[in-house]
Amino acid sequence: MIELLAPAGDLEKLKIAYLYGADAVFIGGQEYSLRARASNFSLAEIKEAALFAHHLGKKLYVTANIIPHDENYEGLIEYLKGLEEANIDAIIVASPYIVEMAKKHTNLEVHISTQQSVLNHYAVKYFEDIGASRVVLGRELNVDEIKTIVEKSQAEIEVFIHGGMCASYSGRCTLSNTFTLRDANRGGCAHSCRWNYDLFDGNEKISDETLFSMSSKDLQSLRFIPSLIDAGVHSLKIEGRMKSVHYIATVVWVYRMLIDEYIATGKISDFDYYENEISKAENRLTKEGFLGEFPNKNYQLYNNRSEIPTKTFVGIVLGPFNDYIKVEQRNHFRPEDTLEVFGPGKKPRTFKVESIYDTEMNLLDAARHPRQEVLIKIPFKVEPYDLIRKAND
Repeated sequence: MIELLAPAGDLEKLKIAYLYGADAVFIGGQEYSLRARASNFSLAEIKEAALFAHHLGKKLYVTANIIPHDENYEGLIEYLKGLEEANIDAIIVASPYIVEMAKKHTNLEVHISTQQSVLNHYAVKYFEDIGASRVVLGRELNVDEIKTIVEKSQAEIEVFIHGGMCASYSGRCTLSNTFTLRDANRGGCAHSCRWNYDLFDGNEKISDETLFSMSSKDLQSLRFIPSLIDAGVHSLKIEGRMKSVHYIATVVWVYRMLIDEYIATGKISDFDYYENEISKAENRLTKEGFLGEFPNKNYQLYNNRSEIPTKTFVGIVLGPFNDYIKVEQRNHFRPEDTLEVFGPGKKPRTFKVESIYDTEMNLLDAARHPRQEVLIKIPFKVEPYDLIRKAND
């Protein structure tokens, strides 16, 4: 069975990812993780996350995928043993030495990170031989190349299907190091490729009012999911541990529905529907990366006018409260707004807000305080952890 693998930057996002359809979630610990600025997990939180995952019959992976320098190895073995004691399902690793130490000192399952830029079955074979059970391929492959690697490999193959694309080979970039002294390969990437630059030809400035950037459009592969499933890929991976709850829920939910439709029927009836739904959580333009044709200029973002607004996420359903629905507010909304509710396995439904109360039944002119619990009426059945967003922005 194909695995849908989602990111999570904290426990709330982890729980949302599972509830909205992820079969597995990957998180970063406070050591050896490439997202140093994310809300990374302590060992106690990792243990709690693993318990939650296994209660649902799902899996938890922890990244230990920095490209380490000598000073990064202090405490490595103790940390790996701590992860083993937390009962996680696998670690995601870039350094062969960390692979070796994990196999020597623990019984942890090891997955090879995309940081290794594995683009051929010979490299997969090397990592199989040193003990890896899965390899996350580099993002610079098309579907036919991926299929060949799957056919010639014993290890499970994991492929990125959604999220940010790197302007370099899977993170092997030194722009951030050079400009900000933040090491992209040890968790500090400043996304320097996404900055806006003036262009010069010698001493002559050739960029006018439109500033230049060099980043790729984000990856969105909905139309390639059937081909990847047919190719025998084991795991489909969404990127974005620093993304919002709304982003995680929407993206996981859309891919879950599409995967389930294809497995059940052998076809997808309407790709446009899924593309429209997933666009509600994206604020950058997307393309299919390398999965189809070789990328050209249309796959790049060259100016900051490419940013697009997302649907405003306004709240999470907590449950019934007398004749009302209690909602934890996340963004401003007011009476007469048209809102949209979606949840695990449910298509979005809209309604108009009639009135808003606090939990002491005081009438409010708006829900304006983040995480305030408010009461509204919703004219159809909703469940805890359903999400609410504006439908008319």
